[in-house]
Order: sequence, then C-alpha cells, then structure tokens
Amino acid sequence: MNNRRSFIGGAAALLAISVTGTAQAQSYPSKPIRLIVPFSAGGSSDLLGRIVAQKLGERLGQPIIVENRAGAGAMLGSSYVAKSEPDGYTLLLAVSSAMVFGPLTTKQPLFDPIKDFTPISLLVHHPTILIVHPSVEAKTVKELIAYAKANPGKLNYGSQGNGTTAHLMGERFNRMAGIDIVHVPYKGAAPAMVDMLGGRIQLMFDSASTSMPHIKAGKVRALALANATRFSGLPDLPTIAEAGLPGFDKSSWNGLLGPAGMPKNIVDRLSAEAVKIFSDPALRDQLRTEGIEPVGTDAASLASHMKTELQVWEPIVRSAGLYHVN
Repeated sequence: MNNRRSFIGGAAALLAISVTGTAQAQSYPSKPIRLIVPFSAGGSSDLLGRIVAQKLGERLGQPIIVENRAGAGAMLGSSYVAKSEPDGYTLLLAVSSAMVFGPLTTKQPLFDPIKDFTPISLLVHHPTILIVHPSVEAKTVKELIAYAKANPGKLNYGSQGNGTTAHLMGERFNRMAGIDIVHVPYKGAAPAMVDMLGGRIQLMFDSASTSMPHIKAGKVRALALANATRFSGLPDLPTIAEAGLPGFDKSSWNGLLGPAGMPKNIVDRLSAEAVKIFSDPALRDQLRTEGIEPVGTDAASLASHMKTELQVWEPIVRSAGLYHVN
C-alpha cells in the first residue's frame, strides 16, 4: 500500500510539474524579451538584431529589447546568454565567429557552443566572395590556383586578423588547392580593404555586403563565392566549389539561440515565428540588397549546422597553429 501511495504521489508531482511547464509555455511571452547582440551598436549584426527584434516582437505581442554587449569578439555577450535563465526571455543573436572559431582558438572558452545553448533558428547567411585586385591576371579560380602553384609565396591575402573567418577561409583554400598564398593579418576589415584597393595585397575573402560596391565600381574583381550555393544578389557568380574546388563551403551566419534547457514549446514557438519572418518577400528583398542571404530554419537545422561547422573547421584551425592558443 505504501509503495502504491508513493507511486501515486510521485506521478501526481510529475503531472503537476508538466502542467505548470505547459501553462508557462502556453502563456509565453508574458513580458518583454531581451535580445543580446554581442557587438556594439551600428554594425551589420546590430542592424539585423533590430530587424529581428521588431518583426519577432510584432508576432509575439511583446516588445523585444535589443541589448548590445560587445567584447572579446562577441564571446562576452554570448557567454552572458549562456549563463542566463532558460525561460525564453533572454535570447542571443549568435554570430558564427563566436560560435565556431572562438571556442576552437581560445584556451579557456567562456562557453561550449553545443552544450551551453538551445538552438532556435538559423536566420541568415552572409555570402563571402573571393575577390582579387585588377592587377591579378587570373579571371577564374582555376587560373588563380594555377598561377599560385607556379609562383609559390608571391601572392598574399588579407584578413581582419589572425583566427578570423577570412583568415581561416584562406587557410582552407591553400590546403584544398595545394598552394601557398601568404596571409597578411590586419586590425579589422577596413584597413585590409584599403590595402586591397591599393594593390598592396592581391586577394581577400570578403563579405558581399562590403565588397559589392567595389565590385560594381570595377575596383576589385569577383572570382567566386565561398558559399555552397549561389547568391541571388550576384546570380552569375559561381561558387568556389563550382569553379574548381569541390567541397569548399563557408559563409558567416547569424542564428537565434537561447540558454541550454529552454522548454521545447517555447523553442518551437520562436522557431516557427522566425521561419515566418524570414519567408516574407519584402524582408528577403531588403536583406539581399544589403548582401545578406535570408534563411530562417527550424531548431534542428541550426543544431546540425553548428555541429558540422565545428567538425569541418577544427582541423583547419589546428593546421593554422591556432587551436586553443589565445
């Protein structure tokens, strides 16, 4: 009898917890939500964060307040969300550099990108273009690789600094093509582009949003996209995989994450709303004119994408001598 009473009491307790959790999820959201953008105000991630906050807030019926928490290459703001309550009221506009390269290059990472977050939706890709200075005779990826093989060490490529996405794209390009193009790190994208336009470096992997004006002005030449698929903003530009290096695929991305342990009902609600937001034709056109490719996926797709990214880039980071060195 005592065992039966204990069983009934335990079952009742579990049912009460389940009902309470379901009720909380059904009433979500009942107050404003914070969206942490791990960069200073004014940049492309901040702009995207404010678009997401406005559109998502309208659909949820509660205001979403953008809070900028910059520092340590987006690691500080990301860490803040990882340590927050998993109640759906603190979300992160995640950036790929912090979710992939930060944990791989940092000796004591502030978080585990897989264990410490709840994936919600992959929001956008930032198409990356392999651009060359007009003085480079190569008009295609194959011609560039052929020239680099015949002239090892004579070409160089710029990046925003050691361990950045552009740096590691160049390392992967070298590795897959069997060539030696020298890396020149800068303190940010702007000074790298200045030297690119001046011909002091010959090539770069740069975001479509910043390189498209220079491409259209004829100041640099676009050879190919680093993405797996073509970008609708430059439909005639082939991917690097199409142009001679099958399997090459990398673009920066932004996703929506929450702390680990968020209720499934809340995650499903947020994910479904994100998919609807990024299916809007007007928003898709707006983002594409800015050099951004809208996506909007379910939570499982983002979880799979993050795991794949870490698996692909860990050996590249190791070969570059950057694994857990910072």
